[in-house]
Amino acid sequence: MTARSSRWPAHYLVVLLLCAAVFISYIDRTNISIGAIAMQAQLGWNETQKGLVLSSFFIGYILMMLAGGALAFRYGGKIVLGVAVLWWSLFTALTPPAALLSLPALVVARIALGLGEAAVFPASMNMIGRWVPPLQRSRAVALLISMLYVGTVFALPATAWLVRGYGWPFPFYAFGAVGLLWAAAWFAAVGNGWGVEPPAAKAPTQIPWASLVRMPAIWAIVVAHFCANWSLYVQLAWLPSYFKHAFGVTLVNAGALSAAPWLAAFIMANVSAAAADRLLRAGRSATFVRKLMNTIGLGGLGMFLLLLPGATSLTAGLILACAAAGLGACVIAGFAPNCFDIAPRHADVIWGISNTVATLPGIVGVFITGWLVDRTGSFAAPFYLTAGIALLGAVAFLVFGSGERRID
Repeated sequence: MTARSSRWPAHYLVVLLLCAAVFISYIDRTNISIGAIAMQAQLGWNETQKGLVLSSFFIGYILMMLAGGALAFRYGGKIVLGVAVLWWSLFTALTPPAALLSLPALVVARIALGLGEAAVFPASMNMIGRWVPPLQRSRAVALLISMLYVGTVFALPATAWLVRGYGWPFPFYAFGAVGLLWAAAWFAAVGNGWGVEPPAAKAPTQIPWASLVRMPAIWAIVVAHFCANWSLYVQLAWLPSYFKHAFGVTLVNAGALSAAPWLAAFIMANVSAAAADRLLRAGRSATFVRKLMNTIGLGGLGMFLLLLPGATSLTAGLILACAAAGLGACVIAGFAPNCFDIAPRHADVIWGISNTVATLPGIVGVFITGWLVDRTGSFAAPFYLTAGIALLGAVAFLVFGSGERRID
């Protein structure tokens, strides 16, 4: 593979395959939110046990996230991502036999799945730094991260349809096979080198951990990422159950309705990224642009989640959920590419730090949501809690965020 081609630049293929990896990771993690409804009926779980199943993925995810960033920095994103996809695809396929064996076995399989998927974003950030020209990285990051919405839009209705037609184990087998096909294409098509000018020979080969963890701008990214992910993971895991619980829709309709907010999020993520790049080209500072997009994202998300429990019809609930997810996606043009602004050579490591903390909502927030629904009989309390956390994140990034280069 050459670094450039007049018709099809090499980094286009790299970004396309990275986006496909994120898509696969999200169909593999999201199918459980639909599958768990059928599994719960067969296996007799209560809502708290279902919450444990939904949240266990994030235990493995958080344990490996920081190591994933360090491994990508040390060995490069190609090998780390390729091995990770093979690993998590295997455990996707092992989910049904583990569930039929016992609840603890299923929890272990979900933790193992999380261990593999922890590498997807740090390794992808490393590959963007290696292959994508600097002036195109914000849009590449936005496209990459927004694929999680495409994966969710696909996985929810597709899983519901497959569960209805073939039983709940089938989606796990089918989606696991897709990951194996991706890995074959990845190792065959992507080179080991650089598509842009590599760092100078004198570039540091050690990670400056002390300098990174002392930067307020990095902790602003961490806090914003945590608050955005709290909402993301709660909605990914519980929106199907919310629509079924609040409005009595069928399993298939719950999956289809839950996909709509993520379609809105995909559109808004890329629209906001294009708007951010346009503002940057017009001379606005990176600090202004990142803070603006982050405030629109987390602020808008919080306000519409506050309104969601008051929805009195399915149409109103769907509109509010779409508005919350769509505005929330604007954070992808806020904190997400900010690591390239402040420390471009360490974007993979910063993402590893940030996403380690931002994985806690997948464990705590998803479980607490199930616990609150069990105790209160509605989704009002977890939605109010999630809204408050989002608004807190908007304020924190507004105060401490920065777009200025802090370290090479």
